[in-house]
Amino acid sequence: MKRGCKNKKHLFLGVLTLAMFVVASFSFSNSPARAEDKDDIKDSIESIEKKIEKEQSAKVKLEAQLAEIQSSVYSTQAQIDKARALIKESEENIARMEEDVEQMGERVDFQKEILRSFVQEVYYSKKEPVISMALFKGDLAKVLGRTDNLLTVEERIMQIAEEIREAKEKIENEQGKIAEAKADHEELLKDKVVQQYELLADRNETQGDIKEKEATIGELQQKMNELKNDLNKLLGKSYDTGDVKDAIKFASSVTGVSKGFLFGMLSVESRLGASVGGCYYKESRMSDYRKELFKDICDELDYDYKKKKVSCPPASYTGTGGAMGAAQFMSDTWTGYKSKIATATGHNPPDPWNLVDGVMAMALKLENDGATEKDDIRITSPCNGKKIYVDPEIYASMKYLGWSCYALTNYGPRIQSLAGGYDKL
Repeated sequence: MKRGCKNKKHLFLGVLTLAMFVVASFSFSNSPARAEDKDDIKDSIESIEKKIEKEQSAKVKLEAQLAEIQSSVYSTQAQIDKARALIKESEENIARMEEDVEQMGERVDFQKEILRSFVQEVYYSKKEPVISMALFKGDLAKVLGRTDNLLTVEERIMQIAEEIREAKEKIENEQGKIAEAKADHEELLKDKVVQQYELLADRNETQGDIKEKEATIGELQQKMNELKNDLNKLLGKSYDTGDVKDAIKFASSVTGVSKGFLFGMLSVESRLGASVGGCYYKESRMSDYRKELFKDICDELDYDYKKKKVSCPPASYTGTGGAMGAAQFMSDTWTGYKSKIATATGHNPPDPWNLVDGVMAMALKLENDGATEKDDIRITSPCNGKKIYVDPEIYASMKYLGWSCYALTNYGPRIQSLAGGYDKL
């Protein structure tokens, strides 16, 4: 009996020791693995973001190249149309001159008959004065006057013949010049048509390259969304990409801001809500005014403002941190939109760190800044001071980030390039 108890005791201790070893081993291996997984996913996300940015930069260059090609296509087409119009005009002028020459030929034939009659008359009339004088019985002055008239007729005949010759020669010269110009226009047309074919081929190739870039960006975006979803789960987030999609859809239905544009904005601003800040309010360098508003927001929501994370101050340019939640609103901006957000979501008070409230805040501001306008908006370019027209979404994104050349040439286009990612959520 004692031996059995002893064996049972040894067995129990052995099992307990094994269980403790397994738990310890699992805890030891699992905890670092989760941290390592987080770092690996974050590294992968950063790597994909860099690839997306690289592909987007290449896409922007291709789009600029496409715009230049399209401009050349329009210019070349205008030159082709002009050359064709000039050729048609030349053909019409040549045809008209051929008719003139034909009419001139008929006039020449008619004048030849008249001249022949005049010549005969002159020929016989030149002899008549002598005979008339020999047989003269009347006024000699009349005989001499008739002779003068005949000489005048002869001069007129010569003048008409010269005018006809000069007119015909002039028409033939003009025909030659027009024919030569027509040949030049035809040669130019031939060159421009060849150039147009080459431009259209370049345009088709560039459009194909752009579609390839868009496809690559879409694939990278989808992969990044999957990684962000995995990261959210590891971080214990209360939402995943499905929640993000629903929040975007809801905000779009209320404001009219496109779902793709909201997706792009949310991706750039906070990685779809996965990256909402790594600093506390003291580290943010917020102004005293914004700090007070930030405290008020936290107090109203029963948050400890000392422990609530906000964005850090930017390292690449002068500025402050303090942006909150998925929409990355500063406290004063959030306060300005607070009542509208509450009305739209039914959350009163609204919460900057709540996904639905944050996305709605973003959509409301973008709508207010013109993102839903139909026509392009005329602005003074912050890059060169020239007047240009920009897409309404680019305009709204510039106002969201801050008016700058970077916002115009990089931030806005990058956001629009990510629009297709919404459908892949």
